[in-house]
Amino acid sequence: MIFTEEHLWLRIEDGEDEITVGLSNYGAAEIGDAKFVELPEEGDVVSMDDPVVVIEAGSDAVDILSPLDGEIAEVNSRLIDAPEIISEDPQGDGWLFKLSFDDPDALEEFMSEAAYQKYIR
Repeated sequence: MIFTEEHLWLRIEDGEDEITVGLSNYGAAEIGDAKFVELPEEGDVVSMDDPVVVIEAGSDAVDILSPLDGEIAEVNSRLIDAPEIISEDPQGDGWLFKLSFDDPDALEEFMSEAAYQKYIR
């Protein structure tokens, strides 16, 4: 798992040009209890830093930005009926979406778990 400065985790799927994206435990704690989530559509083409997910928690709505250029391969549709999964298990069942991408070199920009732990301290 690798991490972004925006408190997202990225898991590279075995031998695929696809990553699973979710909020880090720290990011989920910062947002608070998720009450509503708006997910992208499968097949949407996105650019890095495009807003792709909106999470409403309390009176705030937070935009989650795409970490890479790519295409939405899959969304975690369970979150529509149960957004609290994001808060309860952000680095597991609370994943947000899977993204197909073309530039594996772009992954070198992100932090290892150890570097991320230093970053959030």
